[in-house]
Formats: sequence, structure tokens, C-alpha cells
Amino acid sequence: MSKVAFYLQEHLLGEVMTSSDARSYFSTDNSVLSIEPLLVVYPRNENDVRKTARFAWQLAERGKIIPITARGSGTDQTGGAIGTGMVLAFTAHMYRILEFDSKSGSIKVEPGINFGKLQQSLHTHGRFLPPMPSSGEYSTVGGAIANNSSGSNLIKYGDLKNYVTKLRVVLSNGEVIETGRLSARELNKKLGLTNFEGEIYRNLDTLIEEEIEIIRKQDIKVSKNNAGYNLIDIKRKDGSFDLTPLFIGSQGTLGIVTEIEALSAAYNPETVLLMASCDSTEQLQNIVRELKELPAVPSSIEVVDGNLLNEAVAINPNVLNDLIDKPYPSFLIFVEFDISADRQLKKMVKKANKILDRHASNIKIEYDKSEQEKLWKIRDTSSYVMSHNNETNRSVPLIGSGAVPVKNLAQFIDGIYKLFEKTTLPAAIWGHIGDGIIHLQPRLDIGQVGDRQKVFRLIEDYVELVKSLDGTISSEGNDGRLFTPYLSNFYPTELLELFSKVKSIFDPYNLLNPGVKFDTTVDDLKNLLRHDYKLAKLYDHLPRN
Repeated sequence: MSKVAFYLQEHLLGEVMTSSDARSYFSTDNSVLSIEPLLVVYPRNENDVRKTARFAWQLAERGKIIPITARGSGTDQTGGAIGTGMVLAFTAHMYRILEFDSKSGSIKVEPGINFGKLQQSLHTHGRFLPPMPSSGEYSTVGGAIANNSSGSNLIKYGDLKNYVTKLRVVLSNGEVIETGRLSARELNKKLGLTNFEGEIYRNLDTLIEEEIEIIRKQDIKVSKNNAGYNLIDIKRKDGSFDLTPLFIGSQGTLGIVTEIEALSAAYNPETVLLMASCDSTEQLQNIVRELKELPAVPSSIEVVDGNLLNEAVAINPNVLNDLIDKPYPSFLIFVEFDISADRQLKKMVKKANKILDRHASNIKIEYDKSEQEKLWKIRDTSSYVMSHNNETNRSVPLIGSGAVPVKNLAQFIDGIYKLFEKTTLPAAIWGHIGDGIIHLQPRLDIGQVGDRQKVFRLIEDYVELVKSLDGTISSEGNDGRLFTPYLSNFYPTELLELFSKVKSIFDPYNLLNPGVKFDTTVDDLKNLLRHDYKLAKLYDHLPRN
């Protein structure tokens, strides 16, 4: 065990590990990249996190850099949960529900708590946290905060930044701050502090005031964009100021979140689900556009294509038995409503049915929960296909977190098919089409030289496609390492420089998750690319997407 590990173990309540199997385990997340850390720390409380950060800062002051990567369950698909230095593993000890107010619906939790278990607890009180990602059953709330996660109901409920009200954060020097919306008067008090927190507020406030025109260029017109840092929501016209939206989606590059306070919403388990067949991307686009114009939007609008269904049946001929007959349509669209007022619910279902009747066929409307589950099983064939491998080729998460404006959906899907045709790979898509988000995972053997070369051609062509349609490559996911080299395709140089200044304000020694959102090149990615890709860590749950 190294001197660093000895020192930390003496001063922390949690455990410090340097064994080769532990470092090997934490060398991968759910991405195609791999980096082995120096050691692993299992913090028992915020004080352990604070001491670890303070120790790293003191070493950095003497010229020795040991980075820190905060980690939940390691489901990140962009390489955001791996790093060379110390990995802080929050799932071992910091997973508690600290407070719940049944009247307001406010909850306070630690970052290592499993999202699915939190959701189950909230359901018993008739509440839920709407932006639960598809990986929620095996991922953490802290990880969701790091990525500003959302789920299939993004179209109605938005993402996590809409629900998180306060955070406790350990800064890069070990100081602890609490975020929340400050009035102009409260901001002035923060600006007068003589510690690192005060320095951050002063520098950031000045930066926002001076560069507001550049900040406005960050506003890509899509339903959700996690690229870079969210600078738009920090300071409002009334002078109020909040660091919370900046930390959400920052992937642990600005501070280490140790406590999360959020507002839950009223939960209605009684839903109505419609499913219909489409023959063209134009039909899909028209359906989504008209559904989004309804007085009460659906809670989700999902899609799978016929290629995905055919691929699932090729793996197991019985997987869709008694669910849908062949030949499969070009697209299946799923529309769900969770409106609690019965009269309004029936009215919206009727309107949605009329929209589907104009543009689609084979419409099914299900009120019964068990029948709905059968329809959702069709949508969830994406999980089945993602999890399958034939010992060589397997679905790899390279691309597929992009989003475009709804007006460009047809071009987006058509472009994806052309991209795969060009690379002679089978194309199967699914996703949250109501938000312009289309998922895909190419089947490759990244241990083979030819397929490793295809990896970066695919990413580059995909980036160009998304850019041409005014979209973002970081919608449901984040930049991580995988998409960092391509941020310059979407943002002007002056905005990227502004992000770098923000990073320097919070993390002058570049201790927090370096290489994520900054300073990773395509050549770096080639060196970090795994020679195999396995889902062994997730098979207890069946990876969902």
C-alpha cells in the first residue's frame, strides 16, 4: 500500500484500497474507455470527502497532483466515472435518505443512494422524482446529478435541474459550501467572504457580468443539452444567484456533491398507453409535433424501429410472441398520459388518437396495467438487444445520446440510417422521440483493428450529422471524455474558453476529474479505448435504455 493510502487510512473513517483487483474494477465504467486509478476511497461521511480533497490540495500546492474522481455505480457511458488518481466510491456508505417532508414533498439524500430504491420509498408516500433515468434501478442519485439525468418522461417533467433545490458540495480545497437560490442581498454577503467560497462567488459573478453575450450562445434549441457547463441559469435578471444548476451536469469537475435536496412530485400510477405503427420518418415527425401542441402533453412519447424488433427476434424467435405480429412496421410509437383528472385524461387520449389516426395505423389504446406492460415489453426490446453478444460483436455505447429539434427529426433518423449504411453496420434505433432524442448502439468487436478504426469514423460522422441539424451530442448523457474532443463543433471558441475559466475558478490545480469536459483529444481516446467491452457489472439488472 502506498504512502498516500497509508496517510489517508489513518485520517479517514472510511476504507482505502490499493489492491489490484479493486483498481481493476474501478478502471472501467459503462463506457468503452479504461483508466486504472491509483487507489479507491470509500468515504463514510462528508468529513472523509473533505479531508481527501484537502489532502489532494495540499499535495498540489507542493507540485504533486493526484486527481479525484467521484463515482456512483459507474453506469456513465462517456468515461466520466474513471480517473487516474483517487476514486471516491459513494455506494458503500453514503446512501441514506436523510430527510423527507411529506407535506412539501422535499427530500434530502446522500449521493450514493440507489435511484430506484429512493423512487420506491417515495411511491409509498404518493410521490416520485420524475427524472429517473432508464438505468435508475442500478445507478445512483449522485451520478444522476453529475449528468443532469432524465428519463422517458422528460417531455412533461423535464430533467433533474428542475427539481434539485440545494446541494452540499466539497470544493477542491476541502471547504464545504451549501448552494441554493440567493437574493441579491445574500449574494453581496457571499461576495464579501474572505475564504475560497467568497473568491469563487466574486470571480464567477464578474465573469457572468462581463461575458453575458457569450453565455447566451450556449442556448442550443433542443429539449435538453448537457454540453459544457450550465451558465445560463446561475444569475437572473432580479440579481438572484444560484450555483446549483452549475454543479448539476458538471460530472464532478467543479466540486464533490455530498448531499442533495430536491422537490418530489405527486405520483399517479394510473396511466393510459397508446401504440401505433408508422411507415415513414415524416409521419413520426408530424405525430410528435402535433402531440406536443396538445393542451396537456403526454408524459412520454417513445419509439422503436422495425430493425430493432427484427434483431431481437433473430436473437430469440419467441421474444415478441403474442405481442406483435410480423411483418413489423418501420416504426412503433408509444404515447403515455398520466393525467390524474379523469375527464381531462379522456379528452387528451381522444385528441391523441385522432392525431395517430391521421398519420399512423394499427392503433391500440390500453388502460389496463397488465396489458400496458405487454406493450412496454416491445419498447424494452432495446434492452434485450443491447445485452446480447455473440462472443465477438456487441452493442457498444459510442453514439446515441444526441438530440435535435423536432422539426429536424425526420432528417435525423434518415441520416442515421445513411450513416450505418455507409459503414456497412446494421442500424437499429429507439428513444425518447418526443424530445428529439434517438438512441443507437452499433454492434462492433472493438478488439479488432478494423472495428476500432470504425469507432472514430462513426463518432465523427455522427457529430457532423447532429451539428448539421442544430442539435447536441450531449442530451441524455454528458460530455465525459468521449465527446470532449468534439465540443468545438458545437460551441464557439470564446464559449469554450469561458468554460475553461469557470473550471479554473473552482479547481485551479485541475484536481477534480481532469480530462472530463476538457483536455481530452481523439488521440487520447484511442489510447484509452478498451480491447473488449463487457456488461458483466450490470447483468444482475439487465441494462436498460
